[in-house]
Amino acid sequence: MKENKSGLTVARYTPGKAGEWDRFVESSRNGTFLHKRGYMDYHADRFADHSLMFYRGEEIAALLPAHIKEEKFCSHNGLTYGGLLLPDGTTTETVLEIFDTLRAYIIAETDANTLIYKPTPHIYHRYPCEEDLYALFRNNARLTECKVSSVIKLDNPLTFKGHRKLTNAVKNRMNIVEDGDFKTFWEILEDRLQSKYGVRPVHSIDEILLLKERFPENIRLFCITGSDNGILGGVVLFITDVAIHMQYSATTEEGRRMSALDMLYEHIIGKCFTDRRFFDFGISVEEGGLFLNSGLIAYKERLGGRAVVYNTYEMKIREGGK
Repeated sequence: MKENKSGLTVARYTPGKAGEWDRFVESSRNGTFLHKRGYMDYHADRFADHSLMFYRGEEIAALLPAHIKEEKFCSHNGLTYGGLLLPDGTTTETVLEIFDTLRAYIIAETDANTLIYKPTPHIYHRYPCEEDLYALFRNNARLTECKVSSVIKLDNPLTFKGHRKLTNAVKNRMNIVEDGDFKTFWEILEDRLQSKYGVRPVHSIDEILLLKERFPENIRLFCITGSDNGILGGVVLFITDVAIHMQYSATTEEGRRMSALDMLYEHIIGKCFTDRRFFDFGISVEEGGLFLNSGLIAYKERLGGRAVVYNTYEMKIREGGK
């Protein structure tokens, strides 16, 4: 590690630093379990990891989950969100210095000419942490994607509107089961995604079971079953210290007729996770935000979700970059 004029050094992450990396993520203002090596490395075969660790003296000033794709230094295409992970003590001026150090590193050590940067949305911050957004502005980064997600404020949610009012008779025919049968739910999920959108889940069943084993408290499946105990539908939640993210949801045809998800969301939003601040339904856009799925977002908004954006920025590093 070579020290620059500001006293910062930068080192590329290696597997021997996994413990140091994970301990920092836990203490950072904006890191979640998605940034831990046990999550990031499950798809290491698909992304050539080039994560960076920034130091001032012996103390970590920031981490940057990253990989390189062609001539782009990306943070991080394998994650929903990334960007610099920062501790309590890192200030705005330090983050400006980190961006200078990052630019110098990319020029000296890689062939990349563009930085692709996806900051962690504020609803996942344990403490305000948007110094990187200011640094992006100062470095003439341009916004290239704006993905709208729908979020409920759990301590003061809006009233559900326009959803089916379930009678006690219907409710009595259904039961809610926590951490149910992942394999059966995955069959329902794959069938629903294929028939409606022609796509597959981002995670295979083997991958989600591996991640569930590594992060049992962070990844949970809530299922709703019928009178015969068969699964009518379910949701997979990614649970962080501050926010709950709805990673997957699906129902059978019978589950849709019975509005099973309405009952499930009422339970999760109204009775579970009262110590968390936000429930994030996930994005309702395609093509980086240029296409809005009106039907999908309308359902989330009827349940009380309101917009939070997931942005992506591009920053020119040197001539030849976009």
